[in-house]
Amino acid sequence: MNFEAEVISWLPQLRRYARALTGDPAWADDLVQDTAERALARWKGFRPDSNLRAWLLTILRHLYIDQLRVRREIAVDDESAPWRNLEAPRGEVDGLVLRDVQRALYCLPVEQREVMLLICVEELSYQEASAALGVPIGTVMSRLSRAREHMRALLTEGPVHKSPSLKVVKSR
Repeated sequence: MNFEAEVISWLPQLRRYARALTGDPAWADDLVQDTAERALARWKGFRPDSNLRAWLLTILRHLYIDQLRVRREIAVDDESAPWRNLEAPRGEVDGLVLRDVQRALYCLPVEQREVMLLICVEELSYQEASAALGVPIGTVMSRLSRAREHMRALLTEGPVHKSPSLKVVKSR
């Protein structure tokens, strides 16, 4: 199989990861296209003995971060984010569970969400995720552990909303 065909074979997984990162199908498609273009333009930079999928996911992640910086966003976790308004398919309990999992996923800090997606969804090894994120393996393991714990809490207890502190006013 030639390099182009291998890159094309990974497009569905890249799209899944991009959609999970962005929550926006159009943005995800643009990210995947940019990733494929960059990979094909820089194919000489790929070492044949390394993992092509991890290399492509790394390119996609770097493009995503660059686009967030251009938008002057650290994370897209505001109240108007697309995943906040997702509707489950009518009459499907599985759809409701999926919606809850998806909402909980987007409540995670970005660093934990990235690790969770790479290891649990894309099935990268700790070492591959470490290389893709540019952090030590111990950091990957720690973030994943915290992400799983946080997801468990969100799915059993729901999101914790801090209520604003109230000021006590004495009446005269």
